[in-house]
Amino acid sequence: MSSLPLHFFKGRGAGSNPGPRFDAHQRERLLPEEMEWPGDEDAAEPDDLPRTKTTVTLRQARSIISRNQSPDIGFEQSINPYQGCEHGCVYCYARPTHAYLGLSPGLDFETQIFAKANAAELLRAALAKPGYQPNLIVVGANTDPYQPAERKLGITRAVLEVLAECRVPVGIITKNALITRDLDLLSQMARNGLVQVNVSVTTLDTTLARKLDPRASSPGSRLQAIQALAQAGIPTAVFASPMIPAINDVELEKILEAAANAGARYASYVLLRLPLEVRDLFVQWLQAHYPLRADHVMHRVQDMRGGKDYEAHFATRMKGYGLFADLLKQRFALALRRTGLQKVPGRWDVSQFRRPACGGSSESTQSSLF
Repeated sequence: MSSLPLHFFKGRGAGSNPGPRFDAHQRERLLPEEMEWPGDEDAAEPDDLPRTKTTVTLRQARSIISRNQSPDIGFEQSINPYQGCEHGCVYCYARPTHAYLGLSPGLDFETQIFAKANAAELLRAALAKPGYQPNLIVVGANTDPYQPAERKLGITRAVLEVLAECRVPVGIITKNALITRDLDLLSQMARNGLVQVNVSVTTLDTTLARKLDPRASSPGSRLQAIQALAQAGIPTAVFASPMIPAINDVELEKILEAAANAGARYASYVLLRLPLEVRDLFVQWLQAHYPLRADHVMHRVQDMRGGKDYEAHFATRMKGYGLFADLLKQRFALALRRTGLQKVPGRWDVSQFRRPACGGSSESTQSSLF
């Protein structure tokens, strides 16, 4: 990878833009340094720094509920209002999905964002089908539903309104404090036991956060969001993820303690995953930001993956195995006991589900739901 042209723009995670793996020809392309879409006011990177251009494209999606049968994931149904994510987390396991759009998992993933403008409409139709079986729906399993574009577009809010109307249990995954905008809706859902918010906190170090997830909310803002959610009666979990050996794994206990003090009830963690193109993008990032530590980090990753950079086995891909992986598991278990946090619950009440009223709208019925 050292032969590839690299340029790490301020406020971006990836340092290159490798061509999609399905292309017959591979090529490298770097975006010009421009300023357009301003991003999140709470982002770890200051707004006055130069940025690469972000393009948000509205699209009419064909379907909205994704399904999986992975035994190591605690849900079968998910919704991602956006494809691509401007937060720019270099380690994001969803980066390879941009190849299916003919775009790069590198800079394209964080600068070419596609918004599913008809998400709420599609969801309403899907829930109304006689064959739909209610289950937990996770919003933001791949890309953050509260990334900067949501501030203007409100697609995630519209999706949640439909889910609330139909009393579908919802799990939300985000690392953006923008979620506090929807406290009114989420607190109403929480009263019926229909929502849990999972806030990802990768590090408490602002300097490291600017490198790891440059356009996500700062660590302090995420903790404040956890506090606001908890005070509103919304069950909240902290995801200390991903744990990267010799980069942020030393912070595991501190992250859990800070989240517990902010009001989080639950906690989880996932070991760094490097599928497909993510591996090379992450190695580039290491070589640029931690050149003296890069080999050590990758060797430690391999120690947790049976000598490989990544293994996709369901039984081990989330936590790894071996001496160092076992030590991380033990530290997590001890931290739970010390902080009083619990593991994320795996059972949800689907008995409250009701199909959407024919021709109704979530906006017109929201006030009478609870």
